[in-house]
Amino acid sequence: MIYQFEKDNIPVVLDVNSGAVHIVDRMVYDILALYPNDEEKPKVPRERVLLKLQHKYPKEHLTAALDELDLLINEEQLFSKIIKRGEKFEHVIKALCLHIAHDCNIRCEYCFASQGNFKGENLLMDFDTGAKALDFLIENSENRQNLEVDFFGGEPLLNFQVVKKLVDYGKEKAKVWNKNMRFTITTNGTLLNEENMDYINENMENIVLSIDGNKKTNDRMRYTVNNTGTYDLILPKIKKMVEKRGNKPYYVRGTFTKFNKDFAKDVIHLAEQGFRNVSVEPVVAPKEEDYALGVEDLPEIKEQYDILEKAYFAKKGTKEAFEFFHFKMNLQNNPCQEKRALGCGAGVEYVSVTPEGEIYPCHQFAGNEKFKMGSIWNQEKLDAKIVTSFKSASVDNKIACRDCWAKYYCSGGCHANAYHENRSLFNPYELGCEMEKKRIQNSIIIEAKKRLGRDGS
Repeated sequence: MIYQFEKDNIPVVLDVNSGAVHIVDRMVYDILALYPNDEEKPKVPRERVLLKLQHKYPKEHLTAALDELDLLINEEQLFSKIIKRGEKFEHVIKALCLHIAHDCNIRCEYCFASQGNFKGENLLMDFDTGAKALDFLIENSENRQNLEVDFFGGEPLLNFQVVKKLVDYGKEKAKVWNKNMRFTITTNGTLLNEENMDYINENMENIVLSIDGNKKTNDRMRYTVNNTGTYDLILPKIKKMVEKRGNKPYYVRGTFTKFNKDFAKDVIHLAEQGFRNVSVEPVVAPKEEDYALGVEDLPEIKEQYDILEKAYFAKKGTKEAFEFFHFKMNLQNNPCQEKRALGCGAGVEYVSVTPEGEIYPCHQFAGNEKFKMGSIWNQEKLDAKIVTSFKSASVDNKIACRDCWAKYYCSGGCHANAYHENRSLFNPYELGCEMEKKRIQNSIIIEAKKRLGRDGS
């Protein structure tokens, strides 16, 4: 199966199953459009190609191109075979989301965690629970050497003393087991100060800093318990945090809603504040919410991604240059086919642990008893059925994904979004699919322009 598209006068052909990306000339693009797309190693009658295209291209050029295409097909760089492997993925935990605080000091209108408590009590994780969770991660990581821990909330800085104790504990424990434990923290930035900034900078592999964009956008959805906007409070703090990071990884992350479908301006605003690494995500919310996105918003949203692509090149090489998370695609080193089928690994490679020690497939399922896998205090009773269901929900087993060209780029999308929208892990969130396909196309074109030396033209 192949997929062809053209953008900004760049013809692109994707081999869906292998992930190979081919930037081709117009003649090859036109020839491939004549190939049947539902066969393995298809061969098109040369007479048909010549009949259809000889008025546009010299016969000898068409014949040479057909020879090269036959070679690529035989080498499975075009029309490669489907290999279903997602369900064979081993249940080895390599990443853990620690809900260090089910409490928050601000009120975000779109918060999926119900303002931090995940529809439960306001709780802070104690050290013993966190330590037991890190033990669980190490003991279930088998031969994986690199392990990831994300301190999450609510607002993790409300429980920062426990965070520090757990980082020390995790590092010592990792040494004993010959592991490398890397830490990340996600924060709204309100409680950042010199002391915890220095600690984070020294001990955290990455930090995610939440802000939605310019003052109007941010303060529309993110406000304090006193109903005042957070922009003026957090902007100088997260600027300081990013300054301290230097070249260390970080992301400034926002959310766009129906109220700011023109989100490109917010990404550009954040870049103008000096934030090089920016991620602005579409909100996922019940349809009845006035800020929820709908199918009717897709044309405007897609246009915004094109605006961002142009801005990416316009600001490249300036002090306002930025990297947009959804435009970062490594075409040279794609994940293995198993990983591309399984996706994020929720419930298989990655789990979250609540302040009480309950285990869920990921942070977005926390609090939903249907998806409670067990407890770190009683690991032998982890729910094998939930693990199996998430392993089975690979992109190869989703009917809606079967003929989709983007399936091995998005891996079927977010399980939580699919479930919350359709009450099924196997029925993808359609609106998210359409946005993801647009982002993938933009990402590929950006890489193509770099290689062609076109600098966005």
